[in-house]
Amino acid sequence: ISTAELIDNAARKYGFPPAFVRAVVATESAYHADAISPKGAIGLMQLMPATARELGADPKNPAQNVDAGTRYLRDLLLKYENHAYHALAAYNAGPGAVDKYHGVPPYRETQNYILSVLRNWKKQQLAD
Repeated sequence: ISTAELIDNAARKYGFPPAFVRAVVATESAYHADAISPKGAIGLMQLMPATARELGADPKNPAQNVDAGTRYLRDLLLKYENHAYHALAAYNAGPGAVDKYHGVPPYRETQNYILSVLRNWKKQQLAD
């Protein structure tokens, strides 16, 4: 099964447009299953080891990484009542930061992250 199929299957499973989850993956890892960030986030959806553990996933396994990352994104959307900016900010900076600032935190990295996901989503939609 291809990476694109893993992503699209997880997106449909958790009620997302596949192009949106592909945009998150493009932003997080540029589709590199073996990506590791300077902060230790792992894989296609750049899961932190503790988050992967909480979700019961092996972050080095691409299928588990994409499934858990997409499920986590869905959980964040539910937590923030479908406010996509808040969910994306929490995915990037952690729910604690979003709760502390009652919305998108004033972190340049997080604000740029949200804009990058939205740009990638638009590209993915045009490609579909």
